[in-house]
Amino acid sequence: MNTVLVEKKFPSGQTLQIVQGDITSEEVDAIVNAANERLAHGGGVAWAISKKGGAAIQRESDDWVRRHGPVSHAHPAWTSGGLLPAKYVIHAVGPVWGDTLDAGAGGDEDKKLSDAVTGSLHVADELKCKAISMPAISTGIFGFPKDRAAGIIFQAIASYFEKNKNTSVKQVRIVLFDKAAIEAFLAIWKTTFQ
Repeated sequence: MNTVLVEKKFPSGQTLQIVQGDITSEEVDAIVNAANERLAHGGGVAWAISKKGGAAIQRESDDWVRRHGPVSHAHPAWTSGGLLPAKYVIHAVGPVWGDTLDAGAGGDEDKKLSDAVTGSLHVADELKCKAISMPAISTGIFGFPKDRAAGIIFQAIASYFEKNKNTSVKQVRIVLFDKAAIEAFLAIWKTTFQ
């Protein structure tokens, strides 16, 4: 059972929550997958989503890459949710921390992470999603510092809501599984929203 730890309501009416639990059990319109540019879902959150969602997610991901090429930070891919409760999976490519080969140009990881979050919200809007759940993109096997990522993710969501007052997205849930991520995100939440 997933548990809401904190919630922020924005002046424009949208809500942002930090949720402790398993993103694959989220009953929302779309969940965000922390993917790589080839959508090879072999580890971390991507593996958990693909495993629980069934073969359709990897098959549709492979089709996407064949049609569109590698996925960029700013333009996530999307597939069905397969066997998941969510209707869609938005595949966001976050940066690999300190990878000088990442997307052909090293550095600027903060912007790449912000672009991945903003891009996910744009895709959710295109799909007419009302509620989405996302993990702590890039903080697992990609090594992005959790506290730094929290601030960037919060700012990207707040900025999106500020600039897109008529967005279909009314709720964003940041779903965290491990204790270290929860502690880091809650600490940054306090300095950002309280």
